[in-house]
Amino acid sequence: MAQAHPPREDGTVVDLPAGSLRGAIEGGIAVFRAVPYAAPPVGDHRWRPARPHPGWSGVRDATADGPSAPQMYQEGGDPVLGGHGSPPFDEDCLTLNVWTPAADDARRPVLLWIHGGGFVSGSGSLPGYSGETFARDGDLVVVSINYRIGPLGYLYLGPQDGTSDPGGDDPGDANHWLTDQLAALRWVHENIAAFGGDPDRITVAGQSGGAVSTAALAGHPEARGLIRRVILQSPPFGLDLPDPATYLERTAAYLELAGVKDAEELRALPWPALIGAGGGLFAQTMRWGYWPTPFLPVIDGTTLLRHPAQSLLHGAAADLDVMIGWTREEANFGFALDEGYAAATPEQVTSRIAETFGAEAAPGVYAAYAAGRPGARPADVLMDLITDELFRIPSVRLAEERAALGRPVWAYQFDLPTPAYEGRLGAAHCLELPFVFDNFDQWSHAPFLAGLDPAVRDGLAHAMHQAWIAFVRTGDPNHPDLPHWQPYDTPARTTMRFDSVIAPLGDLAGTSRLLHRPTRP
Repeated sequence: MAQAHPPREDGTVVDLPAGSLRGAIEGGIAVFRAVPYAAPPVGDHRWRPARPHPGWSGVRDATADGPSAPQMYQEGGDPVLGGHGSPPFDEDCLTLNVWTPAADDARRPVLLWIHGGGFVSGSGSLPGYSGETFARDGDLVVVSINYRIGPLGYLYLGPQDGTSDPGGDDPGDANHWLTDQLAALRWVHENIAAFGGDPDRITVAGQSGGAVSTAALAGHPEARGLIRRVILQSPPFGLDLPDPATYLERTAAYLELAGVKDAEELRALPWPALIGAGGGLFAQTMRWGYWPTPFLPVIDGTTLLRHPAQSLLHGAAADLDVMIGWTREEANFGFALDEGYAAATPEQVTSRIAETFGAEAAPGVYAAYAAGRPGARPADVLMDLITDELFRIPSVRLAEERAALGRPVWAYQFDLPTPAYEGRLGAAHCLELPFVFDNFDQWSHAPFLAGLDPAVRDGLAHAMHQAWIAFVRTGDPNHPDLPHWQPYDTPARTTMRFDSVIAPLGDLAGTSRLLHRPTRP
């Protein structure tokens, strides 16, 4: 393994095996931006596994963010986050950013952040994901990464002539996003000491799709021994992930939308055309009452051996320290502001419930959800159902299964509702992010934070931010400004509720857990 050279006296210059970097001091923290961790995945290397970067000569400028992965972009952003990725975009995007208190030999714990975005949006260089607060407040080295998303990262093309065996077992066939993230993890392990980090104390954390990535990475055989602990924020583990044969049906629809016959013709298209065809796939794959996911990870048996929700129950990953949590009203993010869903009828929602519980049980399940939220509209019942199916119940099941193995997790639920949009969003998906990073000044563009009481907001952010720091440093999120938090085990099922009043509660998700309990013959 290549070893980084000792740091120079100038804290803004580091010497790595690939070449030297010059960063900048921002807010008292040394920052190195747009650092390449893999070769550009362009030309013939589209839809191929990430490859090592060839390096560079001289001192590379690392003071400005690089391009983000190509993605759809809407001027002015969306009504919840206000946008989740902005130009410039470019296929040459396999870079990362590093924040460190000092490029010295202190061997600080490392936090590697993987952004979410429904597998189609986001960037490691978004201001909200700045590692500055974690680096300064926790004496941590923080890394955020870009990786291929949308059709460039998640499109499965099947075995490709000349590059795969007839059985399609080439790891380049699928999950290019995961090969990127594995390359980034290796880069961090091999180079982070030059930035003052400890390669043996790496915590990988992610939110939403980034939490799926975190679990998949933790369970990857080649990541064995590279990760100490993981933080899973709102993982949509309830997603039904396709096998290769199933996914090829979606690939065929995508090729038709792109106006090409095969992978060879697709490789010749400019990336904006690829992103445009992805927009069409959104429309084709949408189903009423389900979160839209035109692109998904593929359980190919090579790069991804099993559903990421199961990854932390097997092999070396079973021994990792794990924190997992969800927000109380995850699904409100995607559905609460949609007037079409606001007009949903009880009959429509009952029919949607029947797709999960069966027609006979559906009316009783509807009544149970309605009873749990006095005055609930049909849309509220639907959103609570989606929250449970996609986020809360799969997370609880992972906690239950880990507890049964004697490897309990630290579980939390974020309950603080936002007053934005007359309170319709509740404690929606993504709302915990600015609290975890404790950097509200970097989220000023986000409409979903409007109206929060500053005293409540800042107190909760301090408690959460310090809990994340404590977990990264020790594997235990407890700190002096937090009520004592026990790991999730049975029968206590302790879950920390983060709200205006923070408290550990027993079986906080119990009503949903029992409602969704697998039926027994």
